[in-house]
Amino acid sequence: MWENLIGKKLEHISISEEDFLASMKGMDYASQVGVGHFYHMFYEGALTNFEIGEEGVEASKLYPEVSSVLHIRKKKHIKIEMGKSKVLVVGGTGYVGRRIVRASLAQGHPTYVLQRPEIGLDVDKLEMLLGFKKQGAHLVEGSFSDFQSLVDAVKLVDVVICPMSGAHNRSHNILMQLKLVQAIKEAGNIKRFLPSEFGFDPARMGHALEPGRVTFDEKMIVRKEIQDAKIPFTCVCGAAFASYFAGNLSQMGTLFPPKEKVLIYGDGNAKVTILEEDDIAAYTIKTIDDPRTLNKTLYLRPPENELSQKQLVEMWENLIGKKLEHISISEQDFLASMKGMDFAGQVGVGHFYHMFYEGALTNFEIGEEGEEASKLYPEVKYTRMDEYLKLYT
Repeated sequence: MWENLIGKKLEHISISEEDFLASMKGMDYASQVGVGHFYHMFYEGALTNFEIGEEGVEASKLYPEVSSVLHIRKKKHIKIEMGKSKVLVVGGTGYVGRRIVRASLAQGHPTYVLQRPEIGLDVDKLEMLLGFKKQGAHLVEGSFSDFQSLVDAVKLVDVVICPMSGAHNRSHNILMQLKLVQAIKEAGNIKRFLPSEFGFDPARMGHALEPGRVTFDEKMIVRKEIQDAKIPFTCVCGAAFASYFAGNLSQMGTLFPPKEKVLIYGDGNAKVTILEEDDIAAYTIKTIDDPRTLNKTLYLRPPENELSQKQLVEMWENLIGKKLEHISISEQDFLASMKGMDFAGQVGVGHFYHMFYEGALTNFEIGEEGEEASKLYPEVKYTRMDEYLKLYT
């Protein structure tokens, strides 16, 4: 079937039962289990090598109508608009990346997603990539270990967006972007590059605490490489992700709202901009053909979502009709909690400190080097946090 689809004959290499089972040697437990299951499936035919007796029933005979489900599940192929920049998303299956891909398609851009061999056996990511393809995205093979493949992928498009993770509690890939910067420089055709940012503006975090400052230092290394290579860019900064900071009332160690007690950082009055992640993606895609954001920082600071922690907690209390016990923690005690934590935990505490004690997402005026997203794009109907919190009731 596959050979007929691609119009190419593959070389067939047969492996005997004995050699296949011998491959188990030296494998870890999970891989040995996998080899065993493959053996039963493909050598014995154990899924099909029997007649269904009175103890069982075959599904398609019972439910012939299920064939129509294939049509229901097909994704809508999104219409691509003429004149829109072609976009390559590197890291398109990640937490932010998948939203960037959807937003790019929704706004009518020819959208390419780098298909990296590093996804390995992650079937969820494979399913996501195939879902993007059904919607009209193009999958492009490429790897950070194969420089020419990056150059070739970049040459297909006008804009590159790299929302790769910079979080230490997930994967941390900021400096991998340096290879992408070199590929963009080599290709020489890119009209705009958007590196992995989306949170604090690293240019304003020179005072950041160790060890969390590594995130900002690395982002500044990438920025310098971009500027030295004279690559047109836009940096998108300034918002906390709603899934991480809103529904849990900004409590560390959980994604759900507390039931009885809520920890308040200091006086709880530092302002933080919190945005739903799909809105972040929508604003990001808006910038790519906009000359007003060329070689600038786009700050995500829609006024109705610039809230203090106390305001966020009050919204929740009003929604549930119940007052929580507020427990304030001083700067000193909060920073002391780092002791004994692993590296990722210490990074998290440092970032929370800058956000909720210093108000580092909002404690500055946007100057000529930046623009504010909701002023540039009032047509984006961003989710207000009082509406967002209703999801958790």
